[in-house]
Amino acid sequence: MSVKLFIPGPIAVSEKTYKAMARPMIGHRSPDFVELYKSVQPGLQQMFGTKNPVYLSTSSAWGVMEGSVNNLCRKKVLNCMCGAFSDKWNDVSLRNGLEAEKLQVEWGKPIRPEALDQALSSGEFDVVTLVHNETSTGVMSPLPQLAEVLNKYPDVISVVDTVSSFSAVPMLKDDWGIDVIVTGSQKALALPPGLSLMTVSDRALNRADQMNNRGYYFDLIEFQKNHEKGMTPSTPNIPLIYALQEKVEEVLKEGLENRYKRHESLNAMVHEWVKSNGFNFFAEEGFRSKSLTCVANSRAIDLPALNKILKEEFKMVIDGGYGKIKGKSFRISNMGDENEQTMTELLNNLTAVLARIA
Repeated sequence: MSVKLFIPGPIAVSEKTYKAMARPMIGHRSPDFVELYKSVQPGLQQMFGTKNPVYLSTSSAWGVMEGSVNNLCRKKVLNCMCGAFSDKWNDVSLRNGLEAEKLQVEWGKPIRPEALDQALSSGEFDVVTLVHNETSTGVMSPLPQLAEVLNKYPDVISVVDTVSSFSAVPMLKDDWGIDVIVTGSQKALALPPGLSLMTVSDRALNRADQMNNRGYYFDLIEFQKNHEKGMTPSTPNIPLIYALQEKVEEVLKEGLENRYKRHESLNAMVHEWVKSNGFNFFAEEGFRSKSLTCVANSRAIDLPALNKILKEEFKMVIDGGYGKIKGKSFRISNMGDENEQTMTELLNNLTAVLARIA
């Protein structure tokens, strides 16, 4: 019996999705691929809340995240930082030779609109990076309110990572006025790792078209040129796109609003378990993720022991914390295909293990 993942990604993948990946191979420059590529566009556009194309990249989300700042920054990047992954974007920017500055807040706190407004008022920046749902800390920053601030600065291109929030909460790219949204396959979409999705505004494409040294693999202009032919710039991971096609159909059949409500309800179950078992939340109240929960290890539980028993006896695992808060926190995912039955089983098993090791 395989071990089921309740970590923040990769998460459990259904048999239905695996079967979709086993379809016969096709040529990536063939009419069959064009049909496959075009088939996922309407559903993905609905999920992103955009009329812009959705590009498919055979890479982790970090590929298109790095590519975005390389394609779009002429002056200076403002990296909004509230956890391990948003912090990393500053390192990525600097390693690419870009001028970059930190808007740093304490881990567990969100990026607030007032702080973003103050930073952008300097006029120094032409790109802002933001992680919507900081997976390391379980913090969800208030994206609609942050977008209102960004819209005050028409020369600033916004690049938003929705890796662990996409399809778990509403995404309204065009209504909010966001330029670039990126996500990955292995979180709430419940696909295997190795595929990233990206949608880019006309304004961002125009900026990219003026830039030199965009590279090739993550060149936004190449993505657009190939999109117009129903293709990708480089050889794509066709089995993952088959899986994506199946997943998009599944999401739309469930209904986006129903999907959002399911994630919220399952997340509330985890929150109730946290409170009833005497733990604290790591993320600030009012800014907690709907797709995962970062729990402060306020009871000083032996997390490796907990996970060892959970894995060996119940064939499940959670995450023992990430980065500098590893061991000081643990994370429980409720994203993807989970339901009330699967989450109840996990939480009951966690309670049983706690009773033995506490």
